[in-house]
Parts: sequence; structure tokens; C-alpha cells
Amino acid sequence: MPSYEEDLSEFERHDAQVLGISVDNVPTNEAWAKSLGGLSYPLLSDFNPHGAVALKYNSLRPEGISERSIFVVDKQGAIAYIDIHAITEQPPTDKIFDALRKLPK
Repeated sequence: MPSYEEDLSEFERHDAQVLGISVDNVPTNEAWAKSLGGLSYPLLSDFNPHGAVALKYNSLRPEGISERSIFVVDKQGAIAYIDIHAITEQPPTDKIFDALRKLPK
């Protein structure tokens, strides 16, 4: 998440909104973001019902945590890019920006 904070100007150049989603509850998300020095983009909670969004996007592990997943959604709401990694891996931002460049203007 901090690396996306560093690249926000590049996301803005592509007219993209970064959102973080975690299966943790709101107080836990707030404490985690604070421990990073804060985030300037929304961090949403997928806590109740637990992991419902992650489950719909095939990112929820059986033990109730989610994988590290990137979804690029176009302005019509269609998913244009999916990248799902193990929670320990950092998805490459260059592929995200490639997907953003391919979106219709």
C-alpha cells in the first residue's frame, strides 16, 4: 500500500482512483494506516460480512484472509485487469499502468 501512495501522481495522470480494501475491521484499518504515517486514498473494510467482496473476486483464502489483489475497473464498471498474488508478494505497478493506458479515454 505505501508504494501506491508513492505513485499516486502517476495514477492521477491516468485519471485513476486508488482504493484499498482489507478484510480487517475499520479500527484495525485505521490503526494500520496510522502506523504507515497515513494514506491519502480510501482504505475500505470488507469485514461485515467478513470477506464478502474478496470472496466475490476470488481473493479470499479459506482461513479468512485475502490475497494481495489488483483490479483495474473502467468507468463503466467493467473489470479491465486482474492480478492476484500471495499476500507476501508485491504486484508490479508497471503492469497496472499498462492496463490503465489501455483503457478507453
